[in-house]
Amino acid sequence: MPETSPAPHLPPEFQAALDAVRSAQTRAELVVTEIPAPARLAPYAVALAADVSPARHGSDSDYGTGRFILLYDEDEPEEWGGRFRVVCFAQAPLETEIGLDPFLAEVAWSWLVDALDARGANYSAASGTATKTLSTGFGELSAQGDGAQIELRASWTPRDHNLASHVEGWGELLCMLAGLPPTMEGVSVLTPKRTPRG
Repeated sequence: MPETSPAPHLPPEFQAALDAVRSAQTRAELVVTEIPAPARLAPYAVALAADVSPARHGSDSDYGTGRFILLYDEDEPEEWGGRFRVVCFAQAPLETEIGLDPFLAEVAWSWLVDALDARGANYSAASGTATKTLSTGFGELSAQGDGAQIELRASWTPRDHNLASHVEGWGELLCMLAGLPPTMEGVSVLTPKRTPRG
C-alpha cells in the first residue's frame, strides 16, 4: 500500500482565519465556492470565487462575478502592515448609460467601504482601482451592440480575526454592482445590463 503524505500543518492563526472565511454567511443570490489560491503570493492563502445567480455552471455569471483571496505571512510584509492581506475583485455588466456616469468609480469604491463597515470589518491600508469599460461590437459581434462594465480591484489589511465580515462585505459589494437591492439602508442601486455579452 503506497504511503500517503500527511496533510500540511497550518499555523493556528491561519487555520482560525480559514475557519472564519468558510463560516461567512453571504447573500442567497451569491454562489460561492472555494478555489485553488494563487501560488507565490504568500506562504498561506485561501481563495473564493463568487457568481451572482443565475449563472451557467462552469462559467462566469452574466450578472456579476468576483474573487476573494486571503493571504497570510507570519513575517508581516512591510507593505501589508500585518500578517494578513485581502485581495479581491468584483465586476458586473451595466447599461451603457450608467457606464457613462462620471461618478461611477467613486460610487463603486464607496460601496466597498460601506459594505465592510456595515459588517463591522476592521481594516487598514485599503487601496484599489475602479475601472469602467465601454465597448461596441463590430462585424460578427455587432449584434451585441454597446455595453459597459464596472470592475473593482481592492486590497486591505484586516486588523482583527473577524474575517467572515470581510467575506460578507465583499459579497455585498458584488451583489450591489450587479444591481441587486442592498441590505444596507440609504444606498441606491445601479441598473445592471441583463443581456449577456459574447
